[in-house]
Amino acid sequence: MLLKEQLMKQTRREFVRTLFVATQAAAVSPGFAGRLLADEAAAPASQGFNFIIFGDWGRNGERDQTEVAAQMALAAKATKARFIISVGDNFYESGVTSATDSQWQTSFENVYKDPALQIPWHVILGNHDYKGSCAAQLAYGRSHARWNMPARYFLQTHQIDADTTADFFYLDTTPMIQSYWHNEKTRAEVSTQDVKKQLEWFKTALANSTAKWKLAIGHHPIYSGGEHGDTSELVASILPLLHEHQVQAWFNGHDHDLQHLVAGKLNLFCSGAGSQVRPTKNTVHTKFAESRSGFTTVSLHANQMLVSMTDNHGKLLYVTSVPVKSA
Repeated sequence: MLLKEQLMKQTRREFVRTLFVATQAAAVSPGFAGRLLADEAAAPASQGFNFIIFGDWGRNGERDQTEVAAQMALAAKATKARFIISVGDNFYESGVTSATDSQWQTSFENVYKDPALQIPWHVILGNHDYKGSCAAQLAYGRSHARWNMPARYFLQTHQIDADTTADFFYLDTTPMIQSYWHNEKTRAEVSTQDVKKQLEWFKTALANSTAKWKLAIGHHPIYSGGEHGDTSELVASILPLLHEHQVQAWFNGHDHDLQHLVAGKLNLFCSGAGSQVRPTKNTVHTKFAESRSGFTTVSLHANQMLVSMTDNHGKLLYVTSVPVKSA
């Protein structure tokens, strides 16, 4: 707790410095926090494999969206972020109609225009995107290099250092949830999807992965203290696979808040506060929950992953460390 408390009292520059000193430690021990804060040789930001993750954002530049974008730009520049992950609900309330829809400008290009945010965006779909044209979001990526959505679900492998790789499994969770098959606004899009085929792909991709880090990304939470709560279909179909294949973390949006939950050895991070917030509460799995607009910054290293959550005013709300292998 000492490290987290001291981090939250620091300025943004001091936080960035301490964040990257922390990533140099191989394990947490009783004297860990004190040693880190006494270390004068701060590691440069470039030594971490860093990225930003957030979701539920596309609201035509409303105040919280614009504020979050400004703070993301500061964090991306400070940490030399490699890319941004969007966990879906990219356009409210009903997705986009085409690759030339005006929302591409009003909710995306004109809001995330800072040079520091002109890095790849790896994007998945949310349930609100399913109310519009999912094909249009796929098409936008074919003519705009920043927007990376090669398919509705896909795998990316990144080299963390000479000996360490990370597999990122991007899933399309909306078709997995029965209520969307009965909703007239989403039924047409979800009915085109083969959930069994996606799950078989995911099982095979996990089984074939030799990466040291395995991170899975979906729009919907597995467990959550937010408004929508747990997603029973994902608890039944996705959670056992994550446990079986020792996936270290699940990242999601959907609930408009910031959360960290733990289920067994699996860490679950909700970062769905890109433009609007709703109430959240603690559950048996909760380590942190805050109803605040903001985003999540991740720093991957060979033996641990540092995750921090920052609000729309630049306040550091939460920091935690996830080991590559739990005891």
